Amino acid sequence: MPTTEGKTIVLGVTGSIAAYKAADITSQLTKLGHTVNVVMTQDAQEFITPLTLKVLSRQPVTSDLYDEKQNWHPGHIELADHADLLLVAPATANVIAKFAHGLADDTLSAIHLATLAPVLIAPAMNGKMWQHVATQENVATLKSRSVDFIGPEEGMLACGYEGIGRLWPVEGIVERVQETLAKGKG
Repeated sequence: MPTTEGKTIVLGVTGSIAAYKAADITSQLTKLGHTVNVVMTQDAQEFITPLTLKVLSRQPVTSDLYDEKQNWHPGHIELADHADLLLVAPATANVIAKFAHGLADDTLSAIHLATLAPVLIAPAMNGKMWQHVATQENVATLKSRSVDFIGPEEGMLACGYEGIGRLWPVEGIVERVQETLAKGKG
């Protein structure tokens, strides 16, 4: 795996059952020497607490666009400006749609619009949602804008169905992050 120590990664965590895997992603990227700034959607907090990710990243977790009392400079813009990579893992159909349509109604989607860093999305959702024409059109739109995707993979889904929609294995996501950072894209 290429060495890319010391980069700044904004990790977006959305409301998927796979959100618990963000803890492992955060831990592995931090151990590799990266600064991981976690941004959670409100729905993600139904699956994993910000405290878990705060402890593993050793950084504050951002979850509210309007809770920016640190200084005069908007925190989401600061995160967007300093990011070497925006990684969204897991990414729901909802956040993929927001990104494709340029919506910015929460912290994560606002950071997406404001960053010049490369974007890597690791989807996780029900297979029917993944294969829906709207989701596939949104993915195609984002790919046309140089957004990179990893997964989803096939297997048993949390909803009880077998099929495509599982989050890509954490080790594979971390490896793709390292490759993307080594390329110096952005």
